[in-house]
Amino acid sequence: MPRSRYKTLVDAYAADIRAGRLAPGTRLPTHRELAAKEGLALVTASRVYAELEAMGLVSGETGRGTFVRETSLSPGQGIDQKDVAVGMIDLNFNYPSLPGQADLLRSALRQLALSGDLEALLRYQPHAGRLHERASIARHLHDRGVQVDGGQILIVNGAQQGLAVSLMALLKPGDVIAADALTYSGFKVLAEALHLEVVAIPLGNHGPDLAALEKLCRSRSVRAVYSMPTLHNPLGWVTPLEQREQLVALARRHDLIIIEDAAYAFLVENPPRTLVDLAPERTVYVSGLSKNIATGLRVGFIAAPLPKVPALERIIRATTWNTPGVMTALACGWLDDGTVSLLEQQKRHDAKARQLLAAEMLQGLTCIGHPSSYFLWLPLPEDVRADQIVVELMHEQISVTTAEPFAVSAHVPHAIRLALGSVSMAVLRQALITVRKVIAAYL
Repeated sequence: MPRSRYKTLVDAYAADIRAGRLAPGTRLPTHRELAAKEGLALVTASRVYAELEAMGLVSGETGRGTFVRETSLSPGQGIDQKDVAVGMIDLNFNYPSLPGQADLLRSALRQLALSGDLEALLRYQPHAGRLHERASIARHLHDRGVQVDGGQILIVNGAQQGLAVSLMALLKPGDVIAADALTYSGFKVLAEALHLEVVAIPLGNHGPDLAALEKLCRSRSVRAVYSMPTLHNPLGWVTPLEQREQLVALARRHDLIIIEDAAYAFLVENPPRTLVDLAPERTVYVSGLSKNIATGLRVGFIAAPLPKVPALERIIRATTWNTPGVMTALACGWLDDGTVSLLEQQKRHDAKARQLLAAEMLQGLTCIGHPSSYFLWLPLPEDVRADQIVVELMHEQISVTTAEPFAVSAHVPHAIRLALGSVSMAVLRQALITVRKVIAAYL
């Protein structure tokens, strides 16, 4: 087929989609039907759809066909905070805040201003943090079942940088890292930027399918596994102890590094033993204070085996040198005086109340989540497209996220994730009523 005709066909489809002549959700002819209709080779018809998909105009879905995408959505379908317009109700990002937190900050700043150590905070800090601050974090982690000392702690600029530092220090471009088929979107972005190959672990009922991971490790040179065993984002899993022990045994058999993401772990009361406690010699534990205190407090931490600390420290030095001294001093002061523990308790209570409200407002819909988490996963009925739901909710001034940013595998389920922690209870109630109304219209 001459290139000009091939390009003409691609351009014609693109023009029809952008002009609205092919509406979002329209099912296009199969590859074979397109080939027969246009007199093309099958491989050329497939190439037409592949180029349209690369342009973000269509999506191919295994077993269902090729569909026109909603082009008013960004490629991430709402995952970027900048996409939330003024006046939009944000059920996309979680930045839970409690009444009185601003007063806590004012009080802490006044206390810090009166401290005798203020001048030291204006200078560069040790790359991994000052020793007494690392010890504060270690004491805090002991209450979470992470039995480490201060020498194993590295202070970073939020949990996201903690993940970045861990991946940069422990893996190299081209390495294979296994992750759940649905996983934290920020991890996906990091892995892509660092040229890591992420392979999907199929999903079980309460965690990853470890038999599938075992098979994967036998066929591929998997170097590491990324895991969120305590309050999985977006599915709300708390992986049972037996399955954690099986994952650790598998990691030891195949010499895998375990990266344990615990950003939301504080919301779970009495969780099973952490992976870092079960396998301290190979687990890097990453968390922070953005969710349990405030997103503007960009203080996070890594707990790592001692032999891995120098490599992690070198990456901190090469990227940010150290965390800001003032922010770290504030955070560690709140760790030491019990403020963080109090806020965590209050936020667990707040998250439970929001989950109860969601269960009431979304009655009749399938909802997957944890009773004390700040997010909820809604699988959509067969033949209901997530991008259609997202656009309709945007018209109602509600921003939500589809499954696309979380999907590691080629198959992207039609589902939406609701972040429950960023608006008042009254606004959340009305937003959830609208969400149910929009989805119910398709039932």
